Amino acid sequence: MAVLRSTLSFCVLLLFALSLRAQETYFVTYSHQLEEPGNFEIENKTIGGTPAGGNGFLSNTLELEYGAKAWWTTELYLSGQSTVDEATVFTGWRWENRFRPLMREHWINPVIYVEFENVNSADKSLLEIEGHDGIDDVTERTDRSERKHELETKLILSSNFKGWNLSENLIMTKNLSNEPWEFGYAVGLSRPLALTASSSPCSFCRERFALGGEMYGGLGDRYSAGLHDTSQYFAPIVQWAVPNGPTVKISPTFGLNDKSVGFMMRLGVSYELGQVFHRSH
Repeated sequence: MAVLRSTLSFCVLLLFALSLRAQETYFVTYSHQLEEPGNFEIENKTIGGTPAGGNGFLSNTLELEYGAKAWWTTELYLSGQSTVDEATVFTGWRWENRFRPLMREHWINPVIYVEFENVNSADKSLLEIEGHDGIDDVTERTDRSERKHELETKLILSSNFKGWNLSENLIMTKNLSNEPWEFGYAVGLSRPLALTASSSPCSFCRERFALGGEMYGGLGDRYSAGLHDTSQYFAPIVQWAVPNGPTVKISPTFGLNDKSVGFMMRLGVSYELGQVFHRSH
């Protein structure tokens, strides 16, 4: 019943969002694309799955993103989840900042990512995979007693060529309660189906669709770095930009080893408002 309520809530958000466009093709990987200064984007990301040995879950993350400067994008995340036969809970918030030190387009474009997380152990948003995160983290019974204060940093490298985008992220996370640094990665590749616009308005023409895929997973921690005892995922992505409306993307996600959740489905809807705080610029 809790999952049903979350599903209905998400459908309401989906209907409400019928006037947006997309910034990122990926769910986990970041490219060098930042929010345009003064623009405000709302995005809802949902992930659901039924892990072996655990109850099915549905997690929603609401992202509020603002282009503060051409070189700086800041974003607030609010997350919650529902687990069958357990509970529906608010799991916490994150404050993310991305800085682009080189504004001109280069062969490889670096971005510095810094995020502070205040979440509890019930969090199942899986916005990234790091350390030895795995299926145990989503099958444990929902418990909000453990609070996590974490500093997450990323080195984002991204390249555009002939319509393709190739992005690589190196993730480094530190739990501020004296736990070791944890590492992870994400790699994404995507391309629109057409690079030129049609001469007439259309909803389902090729330029409104993009295809891609990403691979991500943990790389252990300071004391046991590497792929041993880590979870790994591969996820193809289909994205559709509705004319004068939302951008919707969907991604079936496949676990690649026994440490991973076998199968999950991600769904995202992004909503961008132009020059919301334009008077401040």
